[in-house]
Amino acid sequence: MNRIKTLLLFLIICQFIAAQQEKVFSNVHDKLLPAHSAIINGHIGNKLNASYNNRILAQDVDVLIHPFTIRDEHSCWQGEFWGKWFTSAVLAYKYKPTTELLEVLKKAAYGLIETQTSDGYIGNYAPESRLKAWDIWGRKYVMLGLIAFYDISKDKKVLEAASKEADFLIKELNEKEAKIIKMGNHRGMAASSVLEPIIQLYVRTGNKTYLDFAEEIVRQWELPEGPQLISKSNIPVGKRFPKPNPENWYGWEQGQKAYEMMSCYEGLLELYRLTGKEEYKTAVENTWQSIIDSEINIAGSGASVETWFSGKDLQQFPIEHYQETCVTVTWLKLNQQLLRLTGETKYADAIEQTFYNALLGSMRPDGSDWAKYTPLSGQRLKGSEQCGMGLNCCNASGPRGLFTIPLTAVMQSNEGATVNFFIDGVYELITPKKATINLIQQTKYPVEGKVDIKLEMKKTETMTLAFRIPSWCKKVSVIVNGESIQNTITDGYLKINRLWKDNDTISINFDLNAKLHRIGDKGKYIAITRGPIVLTRDERLQGPHLEAILTPLINDQGTLELTPVNNANPEIWMTFSAQFVPESYTEYSSQSVDIELCDYASAGNSMNSFPFFKVWLPQLYNPRN
Repeated sequence: MNRIKTLLLFLIICQFIAAQQEKVFSNVHDKLLPAHSAIINGHIGNKLNASYNNRILAQDVDVLIHPFTIRDEHSCWQGEFWGKWFTSAVLAYKYKPTTELLEVLKKAAYGLIETQTSDGYIGNYAPESRLKAWDIWGRKYVMLGLIAFYDISKDKKVLEAASKEADFLIKELNEKEAKIIKMGNHRGMAASSVLEPIIQLYVRTGNKTYLDFAEEIVRQWELPEGPQLISKSNIPVGKRFPKPNPENWYGWEQGQKAYEMMSCYEGLLELYRLTGKEEYKTAVENTWQSIIDSEINIAGSGASVETWFSGKDLQQFPIEHYQETCVTVTWLKLNQQLLRLTGETKYADAIEQTFYNALLGSMRPDGSDWAKYTPLSGQRLKGSEQCGMGLNCCNASGPRGLFTIPLTAVMQSNEGATVNFFIDGVYELITPKKATINLIQQTKYPVEGKVDIKLEMKKTETMTLAFRIPSWCKKVSVIVNGESIQNTITDGYLKINRLWKDNDTISINFDLNAKLHRIGDKGKYIAITRGPIVLTRDERLQGPHLEAILTPLINDQGTLELTPVNNANPEIWMTFSAQFVPESYTEYSSQSVDIELCDYASAGNSMNSFPFFKVWLPQLYNPRN
């Protein structure tokens, strides 16, 4: 009889829990889904392996967990390091699921859960300082990490720990009648970026409390004292609020903080998927356009002193604390969100620009470290450690951007498969008819413009293969099974619908001519790109001193001719030679000279030295022109 009573009590409890939850349905579904798996080869494969071994696996997780065991902080942000590293490590595991990394993830996840207090708190702040400064920001990263681990482990204990963390946060805010937008820094953007994991918890638990809390966060954004992330979305991101006093640059008044702002918009996209409220998507799209138009530089990043500052038109000048890697990574992640949501190529174009330049440029050649800031001219110097942790935020965050690439280079959809990025490797996909295919890319892109693709299929199937034609590309040829294809490019994709079979081949050739970019009054500075790659002068390469004034020698076709150079330096990915005309100090013009240029990611990027480099080349002012 006692067993029956116990069983009845258990059923009543289950029914009560079920009554508090609802089945979660998304109103908006992503257009593109990640590949099932990927094996990346070549240069990018080497970079992924370097980060995997020398940054992800090399991290001492006990160091990351320690602040959660003492809980004596009042102002610093140690709480974010565990979550940034952990979410990077989960992405790395999804790409390359090894037993070694899984064991490290288990140690990190369960070790953190052991620090959870009886009321649900996992954090590093002293009781009297809870909710202040970076406390909620740190809790956000705890939840993001635990949810990411739940997704690969399906351990309900992990999801329960994340839920307790969220429940305690909501309880504290309610009991103290505290507005989340008044907690912490940057007009509440740091604290209220917790929106992202709160929505993720709602999707996984069905607990409507989380959806209600998410909507309350967005409601508070639009209060007079809030960041007004929706109503100000039409205002350039660097001009939404008055500049704060320099002494309080990182305080509550700073409403242009780049990283935190984009983190909030990542959460808003998650909420849009659930609710379908178009004003949420519109706010993100407006802000994205503002960032592209006014902030993103030729290398695909921006922000000075971690803040939007209308800097796109100033990028030729030396800029203080330029291109924080955390900003670069979050910009890349926001574009990844928009790419899978909409399937629009402009987001893939932005990812490619950022990935090959700003992101890879911030990574140390062996993958062990990431620069805090990466200028367009100067040196790539090590960042300082933060909060007594032995690393800084960008060391922990860099791989989060890197490991978004493998499963999004080729993606699947209801129509077939979409090739976003041309990276040598094998991509396993699920077709619309639920069959498994391998799409194999063989290429040295972007060193070369040729991409050969082969399909491995057990069954034939009619579907659409879509190939992104980058916005920089003016000339492309496509051949399927030896026959030239003349399909019209639609919205940036060349789409081929046909009956595909085993061993079908596609060959794509992109024109990789050099392109000159001018900036400043009367074009006083120039920069050079080749395909998605920003070419850069480096003092290790052939040519006069970096301060020499050089004018590119343009040929009859109106372009700069580039000749590949076999550089013996293993730290430099690609090198090209071109003809430039130096400044003449006589009545006659100077003879042209050979100048070597390398890819931006390699420029100044060395294990043992800090060579100077330069992207924007100053030009002579000539009153006769």
